[in-house]
Amino acid sequence: MNRVMITASNTLSQLQKQMDIISNNIANVDTTGYKRREAQFTDLLYQQFNNQPVKGNEVGRLTPNGIRQGNGAKLAQSKLVMTQGPIKSTSRSLDTAFTKEGQMYKVLVQNGNEMDINYTRNGALYLSPVSDNEVMLVNGDGYPILDENDQPISITGDVANYTVTENGQLVADMSNGRRQTFNLGVVQVNKPQFLEQKGNSLYGMPSNYAELDATVDDIVTDLNGPLRNQIGIQGSALEQSNVDLSKEMTDLINVQRAYQFQSRSVTLSDQMQGLVNGIR
Repeated sequence: MNRVMITASNTLSQLQKQMDIISNNIANVDTTGYKRREAQFTDLLYQQFNNQPVKGNEVGRLTPNGIRQGNGAKLAQSKLVMTQGPIKSTSRSLDTAFTKEGQMYKVLVQNGNEMDINYTRNGALYLSPVSDNEVMLVNGDGYPILDENDQPISITGDVANYTVTENGQLVADMSNGRRQTFNLGVVQVNKPQFLEQKGNSLYGMPSNYAELDATVDDIVTDLNGPLRNQIGIQGSALEQSNVDLSKEMTDLINVQRAYQFQSRSVTLSDQMQGLVNGIR
């Protein structure tokens, strides 16, 4: 296999990964709270060939000395883009939308025999019955939404109305005139590139974050105490995906053209080898 084929095959596999990322973005264009990912590339190692043995002959040259032959490109990062998505008003009291970038709810998720804390931007909240007189606040998949102390939120009694305030406080007005309040667990994501997508609009810590010289406090900050004033939540509304469909379709066309170009390079290289092999 010659260098052209090696370079093209290396790049083809990485372009396929970029197409997968774009396709996933397009598939989640209507997913509440979804954050798009963006592929970023870097060059593979290249080789330097000094075809001019006399350096004095290169004096006054405007371009770099020698010939650089690369080996293609690779996907350096699948960047999580945390920009704010459009907000859509609803008539449901337990629908919420973050109005500030990088803020997420804390969710308790069962992972095998362990319970892990995940994070979500999806503000569609629901109530799951625990007993005849008690309900628990959960997300759309039935996982408990945690409070600021990392405890599930349970509401006891006959509730007449629910309200979520701007600073992340759930207010339950009881039918007997009393009121129960709960501080929703909200974090500010400082380093979104460390988060792993767990599916169903959930994000979690990577299993090797300690090896990456990072701690949980480095990646996210709990917005508790005085920091709760930084929370921005709009009630009776949902944040839509931040995917721009027109941009994703344009990027997909560009990637397909690049894929075709690399495939054509392999074909031309094969034809050239055939010509060489046919010389007698």
